[in-house]
Amino acid sequence: MVSRENRVIAVCLAVAVLLLFGLNAVTDPPSWAILAVLLGVGVVVPTLVNEYRSRHGA
Repeated sequence: MVSRENRVIAVCLAVAVLLLFGLNAVTDPPSWAILAVLLGVGVVVPTLVNEYRSRHGA
């Protein structure tokens, strides 16, 4: 069985990958923008969501 935290991380990583494909399809992003999307959506967002849910018992 997959834990709640792992589901949140998997969804955020999937969204990050989709954003990167969309970003590459529309523009030619600089390398810092790619890194910002990966770190922001793939690491920071799931960490914040999991911390919030842990503190509020959701």
